[in-house]
Amino acid sequence: MPAPTLIEHKVTLESKIPANFNETVELPVREYNGTKPNKSPVPVLMLHGRSVPALAGFDLAPVPGGPATRYSWAQELADDGYDVFIMDLQGSGRSPRPRMDDPCNANPVQQQILVPNPLQAPCPPPPPYPNQLGNSESEWAEVDAVVKYIRHLAGRDKPIHFIGWSLGAAVMGPYALQYPDNVESLLLLAPVFPPKGRWSDKPDDPFGRPAEAQTLPLSKPAATWGFPMFVGGKSGFKSGMDGNPALREPGIQDRAWDACMQTDPVGSKWGPEVAPGVYEGILRYRNTYWWGWNNQTVPYESPAGTHVLGERIPVLIIYGELDRTANSPSTFPDPLRFSVPALYAAIKGSKKTMFCLEGAGHSLVWETTAKTIHHMSRQWFQNGKVQGVTSGSYFRDSFGELTPLP
Repeated sequence: MPAPTLIEHKVTLESKIPANFNETVELPVREYNGTKPNKSPVPVLMLHGRSVPALAGFDLAPVPGGPATRYSWAQELADDGYDVFIMDLQGSGRSPRPRMDDPCNANPVQQQILVPNPLQAPCPPPPPYPNQLGNSESEWAEVDAVVKYIRHLAGRDKPIHFIGWSLGAAVMGPYALQYPDNVESLLLLAPVFPPKGRWSDKPDDPFGRPAEAQTLPLSKPAATWGFPMFVGGKSGFKSGMDGNPALREPGIQDRAWDACMQTDPVGSKWGPEVAPGVYEGILRYRNTYWWGWNNQTVPYESPAGTHVLGERIPVLIIYGELDRTANSPSTFPDPLRFSVPALYAAIKGSKKTMFCLEGAGHSLVWETTAKTIHHMSRQWFQNGKVQGVTSGSYFRDSFGELTPLP
């Protein structure tokens, strides 16, 4: 059987990020077209979360010691006949990173990890650009530009299957609520969902800017939102992975880190020098101000009076039993308290299914659990059911047995 066709696209748009507002930018989008002969393309769009770039999360390959693409969700789906697109928002991966090449624009409380490379000492406040990088409006606009680009390709003028990992849910979810005609289904992996997250509090415009964010640039005091970039080191990246360590192959964390560095020519040259001219690297990722994803917006009804999520757009949720990122302690303050079950409960339609995977953590794409996720997504896209069920919430043990969740 022929291998999927790899195509690298450039999607051009006018940026809505305050840091480069109205400048023409290009978003790199990778496509694996696995459409079988005499079949119509079935497009799938994959979106990353907050810190991990899209290719590291969805296209970690080749990995030796077994099937080379076992950690490439994109290639596995393409092998099964889907036309898969992988995108990075600005501030992540191969996309533009405005204001992020200046290390003084990093979160002030994180700058110590940039010493002695590229900084000799933390920079005095405030940062040169004392605002967050993006916001919900700018990220919805970037997703919309990619969606329109895909739908203008031959044979692809149809709704698209969405896959969002982690905080990708906070971008794709509100986008689907506003543009349901563009979305065939919504698969959310380890979705970050704040039940009492920010919203406009306006019944006639639930996705408008919150009252505290009415002007451009959307700025907050330097101690909270006044910088465009977060940074992290390799040791924190590895120690931050939750879940059962037995589900991680030896060396997979290093491979995931290396993949993150491969898409960042600047950050990969920061951090400790591990060999002459070779650096460990620093993970750079955007600071975004999100809204429109909470208990008030998720039950949103279309003008026709139907619930968008769970009725017009089927939703599949998959998360790990030991995920401490998407399920924060109940003592956390709003809007920083996250809950996957709360998202499932907020979806009012009946076309919703949720699976909690035994032992898995937040980084399921790099666990041996990935094989299960790939299989579930294929079943979902093919016939709208997973392991024979079309709705409900379940705990899935390591043997594949399902137990209904209360």
